[in-house]
Amino acid sequence: MLNVGDPAPDFTLPDDQGQPVTLSALRGRPVILYFYPRDDTPGCTTEACSFRDAWQAFQEAGAVVLGVSTDSVQSHQKFKQKYGLPFALLADTDHRVAEQYGVWGEKKFMGKTYLGVSRVTYLIDEQGRIKQVWPKVKPEGHALEILKALRGER
Repeated sequence: MLNVGDPAPDFTLPDDQGQPVTLSALRGRPVILYFYPRDDTPGCTTEACSFRDAWQAFQEAGAVVLGVSTDSVQSHQKFKQKYGLPFALLADTDHRVAEQYGVWGEKKFMGKTYLGVSRVTYLIDEQGRIKQVWPKVKPEGHALEILKALRGER
């Protein structure tokens, strides 16, 4: 996993419309890069909807919100439409970016071990450096934690 102060690895991934999004092209604005396991699952839906519900506040802060999972562009399209998500979902289908950010690895669920994406969020500053890391995100209320960090609140 990356640490505060590290440069955020640059990448280009397709968004939910199949358009390329390049991290370095967003310099000058804070970026919330949140990794999540799967589209349209309970925790991931709660997390995505919390960003949706706080969308106006993120806009006012000048921040870019990007959700990243290993789901396909088509899966992201359905998820985004179903819940009215106003931000881009990026398709990291080969988990290359998840690996760069240290969020791809062994997970356990109901006695089974498998490889997958951990729920981790990075706040990247205007210069492209990691400003804050949330390593074990609880979906409920997570967007509000990030807004506090954007505003410099504790």
